[in-house]
Amino acid sequence: MRERVEAINQRIAAACKRAGRDFFDVTLVAVSKTVEPSRIGQAIEAGIRVLGENRVQEAASKIPELATIVAEHKVEWHLIGHLQTNKARRAVELFSTIQSVDGFKLAERLDNLAGEIGKRLPIFIEVNLGGEESKAGVKPDEVLPLCEQVGKLAHLELKGLMAVPPFLDNAEEIRPFFRRLRTLRDQAQLKELSMGMSHDFEIAIEEGATVVRIGTALFGERT
Repeated sequence: MRERVEAINQRIAAACKRAGRDFFDVTLVAVSKTVEPSRIGQAIEAGIRVLGENRVQEAASKIPELATIVAEHKVEWHLIGHLQTNKARRAVELFSTIQSVDGFKLAERLDNLAGEIGKRLPIFIEVNLGGEESKAGVKPDEVLPLCEQVGKLAHLELKGLMAVPPFLDNAEEIRPFFRRLRTLRDQAQLKELSMGMSHDFEIAIEEGATVVRIGTALFGERT
């Protein structure tokens, strides 16, 4: 596990160098969906400080089991998968950041729930760059109006934009999608860009990613 984490960090550093960026400008989120708590614990011991889960229910069973090591190493949990409104309350309780806000109704619900527990909740707006019906996210032309609406909510902190571009065998062909998200981020005057996964994170970093979400390269193929 330590070797895998180190190898990923070296690739992040090399991509940052090519782009004239600082290694510490990029946050590695280890995507731990379907990974058992013992292996997640190994990743934390190897230096992982942010974990990304796709499903609230799965995370709810893992987070208490890992509470001690998470507290010791000050690890954050991010929700990176689609969030249904009816699971919003549990998500606000479990996660330090929600990266997959895809509409104002959900944002309002999160704002109300965060307010109830006195929490200021960092969020990202998820963008569907490829217009894929199988993926969540707002359309690119809806991003700026939604950012303006969300920016008025008292208990949410809009950090940036997130996207899962279409999967293409040639990762280089994904570069225009990353550039599109960066342009939208700049237009919205936000700081963070969560984009890039095991297959394409180096290109994402070259195009401005500040958060990369890596699962397979760290934990191996999912069964």
